[in-house]
Amino acid sequence: MCQLLGMNCNTPTDIGFSFAGFRKRGGMTDSHEDGFGIAFFERSDCANNNDSTNASTGLRLFHDNRPSHESPVADLVNNYPIKAMNVIAHIRKATQGQNCLANTHPFVREVWGEQWVFAHNGQMNSDFIKRCQRLQDNGNATHCQPVGSTDSEMAFCYLVNRLKSTFKTRPDDQTLFNFLTTQCRYLSANGLFNCLISNGRWQMAYAGSLLFYLTRKAPFGEAKLADDDMAINFGDVTTDTDKVTILVTVPLTENEKWQQLAVNECLIFQDGDVIYKDSPSQRKFLTIEEGIAIARAVGASV
Repeated sequence: MCQLLGMNCNTPTDIGFSFAGFRKRGGMTDSHEDGFGIAFFERSDCANNNDSTNASTGLRLFHDNRPSHESPVADLVNNYPIKAMNVIAHIRKATQGQNCLANTHPFVREVWGEQWVFAHNGQMNSDFIKRCQRLQDNGNATHCQPVGSTDSEMAFCYLVNRLKSTFKTRPDDQTLFNFLTTQCRYLSANGLFNCLISNGRWQMAYAGSLLFYLTRKAPFGEAKLADDDMAINFGDVTTDTDKVTILVTVPLTENEKWQQLAVNECLIFQDGDVIYKDSPSQRKFLTIEEGIAIARAVGASV
């Protein structure tokens, strides 16, 4: 199983500190050596007639099939302080599909004139994969088809195809979020499924096993990375109105209080806040050790 990193905030923000620790897990402090990717949604001056919020975003995307801890592309990301509203990053430990750029997350597809970014960790079961292949062979999955050979991209295409076949036009946000939650729970019932999805305005986090988040806001304090000898006092680099939420598979810092999503819980973040939350009636939380054991039991790794 791979690892996820996300950021959602209320002002353009640099993810460099979090990414500096996260990238170490790609072959240095952990074994996720099969490439990495990161997507940045940035505020844009370009007009977008499909964006009813008038808050247009541009997408910047980097992929490399080298381990992130030694990747020149990851060096570029760390040395180029990109200010973004939403970020999704992924480090890969290949379980289905070889190590190549086509199989590197995050994946991007157009959905109702928006660019949707998706990254997944886990493992879809063989019955689900066969079902998706039959749908493609029968011409019943034409809106979105995989380019690579991963179960993750297949799950994303399944989600997009279900969206576009169910709704001819974009539904309101509440209907959309309800539908996404239902579909993610279906995917979770057909494998091990944790994901991050963003369209640039909001970011969705779904936990099938392990996923944590942390919201930094005033008064800001110091944070120290768990995977690197690096610390920062955010009070020196932020304003009192800044609000930044970081999402990650396993907490990145050792001196901050991270909140854990319950198994099969779905959260939607916008401007650093939770705007939508759907929790199962009985909330269950896995330890990190339990999450790793579940991943290994289905043939993945974390």
